[in-house]
Amino acid sequence: MRKNLVFVGAAVAASVALLVAQPATASPARPGHHPATDPAACSSSIDAISYSDALNKLEAYGAEVSGLSSLAWDARQNAWVSALDNNGQTTPEYVWSFRNLSDPKVIHAPLILRKPNGTPYDGGNIATDPNAADNEGLAVLKDGDYAVSSETEPSIRIYGRNGVQKESLPIPARFGVTGLTPQGQATSNATLEGLTLTPNGKTLIASMEGALSGDVSTSGDVNSHRLLVYTLGKRGQWTLEKQIEYKTDSGMRIPEIAAYSNDAIIVEEAAWTATTGNEVNLFSVTGLSKAADVSRVTNLGNAPARLAVHKTALGDLVNCPTLGAPALEFQQNPLLDNFEGMAITGRERNGRYGVSLISDDNNSPQQHTRILNLSVKLP
Repeated sequence: MRKNLVFVGAAVAASVALLVAQPATASPARPGHHPATDPAACSSSIDAISYSDALNKLEAYGAEVSGLSSLAWDARQNAWVSALDNNGQTTPEYVWSFRNLSDPKVIHAPLILRKPNGTPYDGGNIATDPNAADNEGLAVLKDGDYAVSSETEPSIRIYGRNGVQKESLPIPARFGVTGLTPQGQATSNATLEGLTLTPNGKTLIASMEGALSGDVSTSGDVNSHRLLVYTLGKRGQWTLEKQIEYKTDSGMRIPEIAAYSNDAIIVEEAAWTATTGNEVNLFSVTGLSKAADVSRVTNLGNAPARLAVHKTALGDLVNCPTLGAPALEFQQNPLLDNFEGMAITGRERNGRYGVSLISDDNNSPQQHTRILNLSVKLP
């Protein structure tokens, strides 16, 4: 196991242990923020606090901790949880649990996610494997159940604390993968990637990594992404309330979203090429309850621009300090990797928020499982 843990700035280092240990934990107030002279600054809104590679290629309880594409707080076990996306037909779909994002330690054997009949889901090919799943998003519901989005079908399944599936939420037919279903308009491996629960536990939001083929504009614009908004009814049932349009910057996808209030989220936009490495930009979106419902809009690419939610740029993580991090493939900033999971870790006394990202190493020796801890000023 290789372990890297780096902090920048004395005042920041003093507060980060509390910040990334558990959510809703206040940390000591920081001095005035001056991005021009602050060695931790990625932008005027984001500071890089620390990173850790402690989970990278870790063997625990007879399995490898890898392929982590999500991050959520599980209050019942006082731990962070993250789901394996896929690692072949012989590997079950796991949920790992660990504590302390500044220096994570796995606390017990991973939870295996199973069908209602007890058969484990696995990372096989859906064309030949009836148990295939590709779990990308994870949220812990207020009753302790796990909501998990899989981009294979796609699906959003609810699992009990024992890992057995209890139900599956409704997904509009057009969100299916093209070629797998008659009405499917989604690109394979670019469907329901992000998933988040609002702090009050009443709204579940799922985001499409890519655009539907039906939302491509006449000029070829593929930047219109749909978010599915589910609300919790009085009898405990989840209902699809509406769809929201979010426009990414050109060439970007949406790996993850994270709710920091009952009406606001952080959206991660990302891209990768062999010549530039990973690109990760963070944006905030407020006023979700007032966002237009685009469920009945046939083609968002040709729809009025006013339908899309307004986004506020928080920062480009390529501009963060490197923190001394190593890279296994070319990166403009070696601190970056394939970050696909994100969570709000708490609120500092100065009004900033702790935000942590986790990278999916794709079970590859050329990538890390890395946790990056940030301090973010949010609107």
